[in-house]
Amino acid sequence: MKFLENIINMKINGITAKELVKYGKQFNINVTLDQANSIAQFLRGKNIDIFNDDDRTKVIKEIASVCGPQTAKKVNQLFIMLTK
Repeated sequence: MKFLENIINMKINGITAKELVKYGKQFNINVTLDQANSIAQFLRGKNIDIFNDDDRTKVIKEIASVCGPQTAKKVNQLFIMLTK
């Protein structure tokens, strides 16, 4: 299980803005390219572990400040699906 967690975290920590927009469309989460750029810059190189509640909360708060609470809520739901 730890192997899959590492793969998911590596993907999140190295995600690009274009990938965020693509995944947003796939999961019905509205994210503009500017918002995706801000989120990707925040995530890049931080070694965030979305399986850790504290790390996930930090990410969701940053997303809420960039994209709004509705988008952050949807992203949090997606993270929870990935971590279960």
